[in-house]
Amino acid sequence: MERYIRLEKLGEGTYAMVHKGSNRMTGEIVALKEITLDPEEGAPSTAIREISLMKELRHPNIVVLHDVVHTDTVLMLVFEYMDFDLKKFMDMRQGRLEKGLIKSFMLQLLKGVGYCHENHVLHRDLKPQNLLINRKGELKLADFGLARAFGIPVNTFSNEVVTLWYRAPDVLLGSRNYSTSIDIWSAGCIFAGKLFWRARILEMHTGRPLFPGKNNEDQLQRIFKVLGTPTELTWPGIQELPGYKSPTTFFPPQPLNLILPIMDPYALDLLNRMLQYSPHLRISANEALLHPYFHVDK
Repeated sequence: MERYIRLEKLGEGTYAMVHKGSNRMTGEIVALKEITLDPEEGAPSTAIREISLMKELRHPNIVVLHDVVHTDTVLMLVFEYMDFDLKKFMDMRQGRLEKGLIKSFMLQLLKGVGYCHENHVLHRDLKPQNLLINRKGELKLADFGLARAFGIPVNTFSNEVVTLWYRAPDVLLGSRNYSTSIDIWSAGCIFAGKLFWRARILEMHTGRPLFPGKNNEDQLQRIFKVLGTPTELTWPGIQELPGYKSPTTFFPPQPLNLILPIMDPYALDLLNRMLQYSPHLRISANEALLHPYFHVDK
């Protein structure tokens, strides 16, 4: 613990407190994530999982874990320091980002997600607060506490993952046999959001979520009102999901170009491919990186 100096507090979660800090020997600025250990249970599983995964993941768009310090009472993870998370960055810009910056952030997000998936890791908690940005405009994935390694055949996972507003409909309906597609849905929700009840535009412009549900049922209703109520025809196998209930109200799908008029056709097409009901139809991260949205000036 003597190797690092705590500076100002950056944030606090259920299990951890994060401070800006510096390395006494080198003067390097770092982020110190400190977890108070339970005397009987020791380190929480989320911390153990995060450490084990982050030691293996090395990519320009994934935050670097420099060091782990363990005492009888505290587990401290030492990360590279990033200046903002995406939510704070958007708040500073009053919710409005230039289209070129949005494209850059989405490109970096998908590169990080694609690398995770290539290395058989699901992030499972993509949201603006877990995307970190530095003053160079680099975006990096962080907070791998809910991340899991996956393999073939598909494991049975918990459906209590991903912050509600970014949770895929198959997970909302109780699916435990999910894979990389849940991260793609979350990335799509980050890409798009609503401004006011009249005009909905990119979340990266406004900082407002596309589907701000209050609970599981409300979250599904908000999704259905935009994308239409799914049926066996539009989503084969939906009736087999544990949480499926026969709908009492059917909502027609809304044209995305009317809901999101600020998005150009390429951006709309990419978003549509990310927000597919059927997990098998969602575009992969590597396929998304080849999409014209990133390669055609518009």
